[in-house]
Amino acid sequence: MVRGTYTWFWWVRVTISNPIREVWAEERTAFGLWLTIPDSFSAEIMAGADVDYVCVDQQHGVVDYTAMVPMLQAVKAAGAAPIARVLSNDPYQVMKSLDAGALGVIVPLVNNAEEAARVVAACRYPPRGIRSYGPIRAAGVIGSKDPEDLTREVLCIVMVETLEGLEKVEEIAGTPGVDGIYIGPADLALSLGLPPTAKIAEEAHVEAVRKIREVCKEHGIAAGIHATSGEWARKHAEAGFDMVTVAADASLLEDAARREVAAARGE
Repeated sequence: MVRGTYTWFWWVRVTISNPIREVWAEERTAFGLWLTIPDSFSAEIMAGADVDYVCVDQQHGVVDYTAMVPMLQAVKAAGAAPIARVLSNDPYQVMKSLDAGALGVIVPLVNNAEEAARVVAACRYPPRGIRSYGPIRAAGVIGSKDPEDLTREVLCIVMVETLEGLEKVEEIAGTPGVDGIYIGPADLALSLGLPPTAKIAEEAHVEAVRKIREVCKEHGIAAGIHATSGEWARKHAEAGFDMVTVAADASLLEDAARREVAAARGE
């Protein structure tokens, strides 16, 4: 599939389109990978693995802002949508990630409509939000300095991963401007009194994930979830998720290293 791009001619400007939105427009699941290692070369390799998006994790990864920027550059150059999970629901974290060229943000630990609206406001320019104007790199990524263009392709995604968030998922999903809800299955399991896991097998865990997914469908927004393998990612896609992260760089590296060393030892 040919990705959206942008260029300039003397008579017209063509802005980029978000690869995730392109996939959703075709009613397909967007598959992605997760980056926790602060390195642009590994980001480039991961983004070249025929994925629709790659997320740079500033919350649990060891990535700071200085490392994130070249990682976003590498992801975009490889043709995937560069997105970022920010550290917290801090408007300035959201704004700075978007100004750095992220085409979307995933915000953790959103528990109610008020907190969801806070995320939306940080993603939108006045009068619809509070985003400060200064698209230092975003203008080049989007292909425009127009606030409407800069806003249109950005995805505002919130995470539901606590008991309060689960109880108030209807109001979160109904918050104007929220494009999707992304499930953190490990934190959600902990909130339910279960061991942290992305393998959704316990009845309470299964029911919580189902509820969030169905509420997203009812409100016409995307349902996303984190997986740890292609097998689990396939299951989530078949269940109706619109956005599925297949795996993270650190776990893939560790698994591959252990497998090859074990083979070398004849184990």
